[in-house]
Amino acid sequence: MSLPDTMRAVEIAAPGGPEVLTPCERPVPVPGAGEILIRVAWAGVNRPDALQRAGSYAPPPGASPLPGLEAAGHVAGLGPGVGGWALGDAVCALLPGGGYAEYVVTPAAHALPVPAGMGLREAACLPETFFTTWSNVFMRGRLRAGERFLVHGGSSGIGTTAIQLAKVFGARVFATAGSAEKCAACARLGATAINYREADFVKVLRAEGGADLVLDMVGGSYIPRNIKAMAEDGRLVMIAFLEAPVAELNFAQIMARRLTVTGSTLRPQSELAKARIAAELHDKVWPLLAAGRIAPVMDSAFPLERAAEAHARMESSGHIGKIVLEVAP
Repeated sequence: MSLPDTMRAVEIAAPGGPEVLTPCERPVPVPGAGEILIRVAWAGVNRPDALQRAGSYAPPPGASPLPGLEAAGHVAGLGPGVGGWALGDAVCALLPGGGYAEYVVTPAAHALPVPAGMGLREAACLPETFFTTWSNVFMRGRLRAGERFLVHGGSSGIGTTAIQLAKVFGARVFATAGSAEKCAACARLGATAINYREADFVKVLRAEGGADLVLDMVGGSYIPRNIKAMAEDGRLVMIAFLEAPVAELNFAQIMARRLTVTGSTLRPQSELAKARIAAELHDKVWPLLAAGRIAPVMDSAFPLERAAEAHARMESSGHIGKIVLEVAP
């Protein structure tokens, strides 16, 4: 396969708002040992991209400085030692960075086949969201069938994914959202929706016996309220802090009720840890996607060169589900 020397991409010209995302031309990356090169068709847009754009979420050492943590396309190159992939294979992958470009490299172990019957546009919504949700809700949070699960930001990409996965594995799901439209979207996916502008999620969950697991991306004032909403032996998993990373908390409640408070971020984890997540997804979740039992919820799509508009859409919090960039036909 003949590859060009340069590619279209979007870079962060300087830390700032969406307007700092600038179309540019960059050299096509070369896959190293254990890596594959992907010709990107679609790239997912995620909150960490906005944090990186603002200057508060630096890429790990050796990663591309370009934004973009997930993409779907076709294998265009194989690094030394790579097996299991062939040139032209349809693939979606978790990326260390660089997804806002026509070509990107990533460890082969972080790539997954596009589920049967799914297009590349939808597949680009899977890696970052499903890696994050699976690792935090099921691997770290240990959600089990029959438990009560509360997810905040239920209409987000993470939220819509968490609702579906928790539901299909037998949990009873509650989700917070901030409008009637967003609550309706959560309800269609099988959650008991709580409009946080009209109801207190603490009272709702306490009336139901408390949440066995809470997945929170808000932080701040939500942290002590999450503790109050939890059942005995409940678990709280933090994955982001849209409000604040600091809160005053009475740890006596945690001791007396045997609560667990934990959390994680995905990008800084080791390549081996991410490979283990990919393997579990391939075995336990990809068959559900292929069977149509779960599917990504799509909000909107923008051409690569209009990445700034995609970020503005995401940061307006008006979206329901995933936002993607069309990179190449």
